[in-house]
Amino acid sequence: MRISRRGVLTAAGLGLLGIGTAGCAPATNSGGRSSATTDGHAAMDRRLGAEWEPHELTVMSWPTEAIWGEDLQDVRDDLASVAAAIAAYEPVVLLASPGDEEDAAYAVGDDVEILTVPVDDLWARDTVPVFVEGPAGIEGVDLNFNGWGGKQFHEHDAGVGAAVLAEFGIPRVVASLVAEGGSLETDGQGTLLVTESSIVNDNRNPGLWRDEIEQRLMDLLGMRKVIWFDGVYDQDITDAHIDSLVRFVAPGVVLLDVPGPGAPDDVWSRSSEQARSVLASATDAAGRPIEVVELPQPDFAKIRGDGDDFLASYVNFFIANGAVFVPEFGDRRADRRAQDVLQEQFPDRDILPLAIDTVASGGGGIHCATHDLPARPGE
Repeated sequence: MRISRRGVLTAAGLGLLGIGTAGCAPATNSGGRSSATTDGHAAMDRRLGAEWEPHELTVMSWPTEAIWGEDLQDVRDDLASVAAAIAAYEPVVLLASPGDEEDAAYAVGDDVEILTVPVDDLWARDTVPVFVEGPAGIEGVDLNFNGWGGKQFHEHDAGVGAAVLAEFGIPRVVASLVAEGGSLETDGQGTLLVTESSIVNDNRNPGLWRDEIEQRLMDLLGMRKVIWFDGVYDQDITDAHIDSLVRFVAPGVVLLDVPGPGAPDDVWSRSSEQARSVLASATDAAGRPIEVVELPQPDFAKIRGDGDDFLASYVNFFIANGAVFVPEFGDRRADRRAQDVLQEQFPDRDILPLAIDTVASGGGGIHCATHDLPARPGE
């Protein structure tokens, strides 16, 4: 039986992954062309760009049988369709474990480059480093992936950060905390959105208070303001990443995931309401109030997928060069509304819906499965 990414699993010890507690990440050479440093630059020396800025390429990962079992072919079909769709707009590099390269290449076609890197699962958003503009160009911030707080043992995914940076020849910055790319959302102008549950959590950063984590994030990513949401603890494997709740679409404008028709009054609907209340009085790093545009979920009675972990959030979209890729779930009215909302926010980009039923059944979406490398300054 497939292990769901977002199902609540028995915690594996952090030591199994070779990751220390926050603040103890070693500053060692990665063994490739990229060298590792700790996060010591002042905030003004780094900038985490917005996803709508130009990309050099998109990185994805080819899932393995060890994780997906009998659902492997279906999830690979989903991933292949996503990779091929993005490749029509920008280069795509697909990480595949030794022995899986031929199958991956056959599935995605000639427009997608295959890079041999040992991986476990498809969630590149969380395992690939966060790319920032640093004093000498692009740097990769390795957030010390530890299986979402030790909930799963990912022997290979824990090393993806160092491996990717070595292959790309990008300097590696080893973060002094544990997090995942899906837990961070920015406007590219110094504002960061984060859920407390996904990072102010003893399963990732024991002994660190929110203020200390905030300062480290600001230094790592060049932020001037962090807006915190409660999130949801211990109900999904990510502890409620921000990228399925609130996303920037422009400076001062966010899309908010809200419950669809007939949704229960549960921890997820209350999380959405809490986020709305925070945004109502929040300002960004430039002092602007934040405009909130609702992006309702589909009616679960009308969607194709099923399962307790099914992620039916349109907010988990991915912005590529010239296009926005959004999941479609089979509720025609809700699917069309989500596409219309995104087209209004991105009038100069193509809005392309993609069916990802098996990926969604594992608790993730298009954004979770992709990671953008920003265009190098001057290119």
